[in-house]
Amino acid sequence: MEPLHDLTIKKFHEGLLDKEFSALEVTQAYFDRIKTHDKEIGAYLSLAEESAAREASAVDVAIAEGDDVGMLAGVPLAIKDAILVKGQPATAASKMLEHYVASYDAGVIEKLKSEKTVFLGKTNMDEFAMGSSTENSAFKITHNPHDLSRVPGGSSGGSAAAVAGNMALGSLGSDTFGSIRIPASFCGVVGLKPTYGAVSRSGLIAMTSSLDQIGPITKTVEDAAILFKAIAGKDPMDATSSDADYDNILDPKLDRIKSFTIGLPEEYFIGGLDPLVSKEVEAAIEKLKSFGIKFKKVSLPHTKYAVPAYYLSMPAEVSSNLARFDDIRYGVGPGEKRPDNLMDIYFKTRGEKFGAEAKRRIILGTFVLSSGYYDAYYDKAQRVRTLVKRDFDEVFKDVDVLLTPVAPTPAFKIGEKIDDPLSMYLSDVFTGPANLAGICAVSLSTKPSSALAAGELPVGFQLIGKKWHEADILGIGQYYEKLN
Repeated sequence: MEPLHDLTIKKFHEGLLDKEFSALEVTQAYFDRIKTHDKEIGAYLSLAEESAAREASAVDVAIAEGDDVGMLAGVPLAIKDAILVKGQPATAASKMLEHYVASYDAGVIEKLKSEKTVFLGKTNMDEFAMGSSTENSAFKITHNPHDLSRVPGGSSGGSAAAVAGNMALGSLGSDTFGSIRIPASFCGVVGLKPTYGAVSRSGLIAMTSSLDQIGPITKTVEDAAILFKAIAGKDPMDATSSDADYDNILDPKLDRIKSFTIGLPEEYFIGGLDPLVSKEVEAAIEKLKSFGIKFKKVSLPHTKYAVPAYYLSMPAEVSSNLARFDDIRYGVGPGEKRPDNLMDIYFKTRGEKFGAEAKRRIILGTFVLSSGYYDAYYDKAQRVRTLVKRDFDEVFKDVDVLLTPVAPTPAFKIGEKIDDPLSMYLSDVFTGPANLAGICAVSLSTKPSSALAAGELPVGFQLIGKKWHEADILGIGQYYEKLN
């Protein structure tokens, strides 16, 4: 069997059909590796060994009987613990949901089950997806597989660490302001934030409903395209979801890719970039130039307002979405006695079970929605969001795709920013505008993990595409990987 670190979805599929290995053998190999290595990385919150073995065995039986199976049949995936898988825990890394078990499948899980995908378990994250480092989890801190003293990024840090640590062939995360792309950058893997509405949010524990989007984290861009195509599409359970034409997303046309003009927004190449990030992103640009792609400097003038606009509008939605967690429908654990007084219920449940970051955002969100402050804060933030979107609309008249850094720094040390919320929030400065505009973006590692020098950290660069144009950014990404 091919070593796990060399395995991709396409290689797995080919090996499965050629009977080089069985789906059950590969699934068990991943569990063996998880048991050996996840003690130090901490990517998983729960494992699903029994159900995964059943799912893998069913694929092996189908192949033995000569049935046609799709590209994702038997593929062992890790799932962020904010995405519901029926019968499995769904904690959102919060004490509030410590004992909750999902009663239904998320829309994306239904699609993957129809493909006969295998689910290894649920991955760690920042509580309710609030964070950029996976240090806000109520249960554990996830470590970066490239340097255990550093964070994996967040909030989908467990999903990225599982893939980077060869403890899953791919994973699903969610991205509200960079929560797929930052972990992908820090861990040296590929992370796609699809266009808002391209993928169903049904069964995703909501943080900011107008921004949240589920997407894949994988080893290669081709794998990201395969996984994205499988989960994309209309879902009757999510009114914001849409059907878009992704039929050609796995077959990028070389002539079309080489005819692209890529924009370099001046606001993203500012002073303060870590020297390693600056050097690696510039090297990526030079590689793409050698491929024949043209570049043009452009401007997105309202970029500097994206972070403050987000940190006013996002807490308002958090305050609303988390209001349901009140110890009446959620929050009561086995043997716990609910207080008789309503205020005591609120203080015991919301006071004790929400973490510091969740409380901070609930309080801020309640404030900005309150009488006398709505117009001054929330309404103004929504107006800025419109201006950010307008910037992208204008610049995409002149260029096909944008290229930027993913984060100002490589992965930072565990504990380095946890006591400085503002510094932590600024980690999202380059990823957030794409969420505000509802467009697609992907994080690619500037070089493969095998090419990293001893002690060198991965660095990601970001390709931002027009709405419904995932094929453009994934096509460029596939050719970039061939240059490496």
